[in-house]
This record gives sequence, C-alpha cells and structure tokens, in this order.
Amino acid sequence: MLQLTPLRRFALAVFAACVSSGGALAAGPGHAAASPPPADVGDHLTVTVRGAGEEADGTFTVHCHPDAGSHPDVSGACRAVDRNTRWGKDAFAPVPDGTVCTARYGGPSTAHVTGRWAGRPVDTTFDRSDGCEIARWDRFVPLLPEAGRPGGEGAGPRE
Repeated sequence: MLQLTPLRRFALAVFAACVSSGGALAAGPGHAAASPPPADVGDHLTVTVRGAGEEADGTFTVHCHPDAGSHPDVSGACRAVDRNTRWGKDAFAPVPDGTVCTARYGGPSTAHVTGRWAGRPVDTTFDRSDGCEIARWDRFVPLLPEAGRPGGEGAGPRE
C-alpha cells in the first residue's frame, strides 16, 4: 500500500489542479493575455471620443484585470477608472442636478463610455461644457484624452 506523505499529498494536489484547469497552464505565461477576455466577463469599456482632435478622436476598447484593448494607454485608462471606483458608488455618475458650477467652457470634446465596470453596466456621456463637467472629465484622464495637449484640444492620450 502506498503511504501518503506530505510531499506526495502536495504533488497529488498540484497534479489535480493542473488537470482541472484543462491544460490552461500548458500555453505558458503571456499567451492567455494576448487576446482580450470575452466582452461579458470582467471590467470592460468602449470609449468613443469626438471633437478632441484628430489624434484623440475614435472608438477604443479597454479591458481591465487583466489589461488589454485598443486604447492607446490601456494600463493608464484602467488605473484612472480604478482610482475613481468606490464601493457602493457609481464611478461614472453624472454631475448631480443643482450643482453650482463655474461658467467655463472646456471645448467641444465629447465622450460616450459603455460597458461593464465593478459588476455594473456603464452607459454615460462626458463633455467639457462647464467647470463641473471639465473636472469630471479630467478625473478620467487618460481613459479620456487630456485637453490642451499638443495637436489641438484634447489631442492626448497618445504618448
């Protein structure tokens, strides 16, 4: 009869874990992150920017945790949303009605963000129509392009 020593138990547990993973480790590290996860899994956003300048306008995808997508700065975009995420709060909430804002125009840039973040659906718009909206936009740079970069209004997030 075979005696189950602690080392044999460990080896058996590792073998069972490898078999139950369906061989996912066989491809080696880095292969799994090469393609973005399916759109219905994890944190993922689609960002459409208009009026921000030729280099910044367009539609970009962002997948976070792990980071992937077509956005020019995926990791920075994920960090921007992460730093705005609070438990029980909508990270993408609009400026509350009745908020007193400065009458400052930040340019014609607009953005539409859709997807899923922290288990919640996202469908929100951004603009730079007053001081509150400018501050809301700026909190999400580089998910949204930085205004005033070389190349015109909001030419970032490319570096």
